[in-house]
Amino acid sequence: MTKLTIVADIVANEDSVEFVKEELLKLIEITRGEEGCLQYDLHQDNDNPAHFLFFENWVSRELWQDHMGGQHLADYLEATDGKVASFVVSEMSVIG
Repeated sequence: MTKLTIVADIVANEDSVEFVKEELLKLIEITRGEEGCLQYDLHQDNDNPAHFLFFENWVSRELWQDHMGGQHLADYLEATDGKVASFVVSEMSVIG
């Protein structure tokens, strides 16, 4: 099994920053308790408060996929529909 690093880059609409932030914060405790989650840290850009980034490490891609299929993620996507300008997820592997 190879550890998987995820970088999730989220930009909220300017009029929805605080709402999106609160919805993202709700994901942390649940996700950190999931099987396979090694790290799940939310960051907010110091110069652009609408820009958020999750830095995640998972035991395997399979366990990350379980996370992605979870109800809490579905609830987040439903709650923030139309409030997020962009959401890009990158799957990364450590190479050095």
